[in-house]
Amino acid sequence: MSSVLQSSTAASTKSPGIGMAIFALAMGGVGIGVTEFTMMGLLKEVEQGLAISTPEAGHLISAYALGVVVGAPVLAAVGAKLPRKRLALGLLLFFTLANLSSFAAPDYGTMLVSRFAAGLPHGAFFGVAAVIAASLVPATRRGWAISMVMAGLSVSNVVGVPFATWLGQTYGWRFLFVLVGAIGVLAFLLVWRFVPFRQAHPDASIRRELGALKRLQVWLALLVGIVGFGGFFATYTYIAHTMTAVAGIPSALIPLVVALYGLGMVAGNIVGGRLADKSVMGTLYRVLPAIAVALVVYAVAAHWAWSAFVMVFVVGAAGSMLIPALQTRLLDASPDAPSLASSLNHAALNVANALGAFLGGLVISLGWGFVAPALVGAVLAVLGFGVALASGLLERKRPLAA
Repeated sequence: MSSVLQSSTAASTKSPGIGMAIFALAMGGVGIGVTEFTMMGLLKEVEQGLAISTPEAGHLISAYALGVVVGAPVLAAVGAKLPRKRLALGLLLFFTLANLSSFAAPDYGTMLVSRFAAGLPHGAFFGVAAVIAASLVPATRRGWAISMVMAGLSVSNVVGVPFATWLGQTYGWRFLFVLVGAIGVLAFLLVWRFVPFRQAHPDASIRRELGALKRLQVWLALLVGIVGFGGFFATYTYIAHTMTAVAGIPSALIPLVVALYGLGMVAGNIVGGRLADKSVMGTLYRVLPAIAVALVVYAVAAHWAWSAFVMVFVVGAAGSMLIPALQTRLLDASPDAPSLASSLNHAALNVANALGAFLGGLVISLGWGFVAPALVGAVLAVLGFGVALASGLLERKRPLAA
């Protein structure tokens, strides 16, 4: 897992120090990805272990997502005066301790609180990590640097989540949190060792960071993420049901399906970073329609196993191409409050997660079938494209620097 991230950074960065710094930040993303996505594959074990119902187990996932939405703006704003390296280290320590508390949680209520706490540093960490990574490279390579940090989240879906799922199924679901805690400690040590220390901006303050919320372009960028990326989650949430009930793939191969999705995310994240370096808005204009087309093709291809496998990879790649451009757009829209603006992107993506899962479940409950969420996702991607166009037109009349 680490070799994938390290080779990507080292190959594209002239300074080994910068490569290792970005790799260290990406390792934090690996831990976050493992704790966020593995719970979905261990719900049955969690239900049995805590003697709770399926909806109650699902609330543990919702509690984490709520923690992300709450923690992203609050912790980014509160930590505005801190040097970014210290903030990143503090968030990693918070994340590690919160996950270890989940391992020790004696009952459902305590587990619910610990999962909410574990979600709090998620968005703030990715936000400050993206800002640090972007500051280490020339302006023309910010998209690439941000995509490398986000690669940690993608790689976790290829290697970390399948391994953590196996670990939880074999030795008990609570060991998921021991693994995440170990990754958190490793990421903490790597960031402490390799990320350079820089003093906070002398004018940094909570009020300065909250100033990002006054900018319409920030809200439009967040709306693009919520609506445009909602289709990705509408499809991903019900992928196991689609693969088994529609494509006829045995449930034993679902880990392979998830890994293919993760590989697509890795590829899309890297390509998306390079595209964002060329043109941020151009990337949004191209990727959102591409997501819509990919989801429509997926809805058709899901009826045959071989084409379903291919389109799982394609959908994962198309969706992930959007993230570096959105992250860079938020940095451009709020240069004097980058940490909060960047953190809000991950709050928006978790809202997209909830929106996509809800709408996908709604059309399934109406009897439209398991491919219907992908078609809903295509519509959401088109709506996100409309928001991006509106943002671009507004920028022509009022440039971001104004």
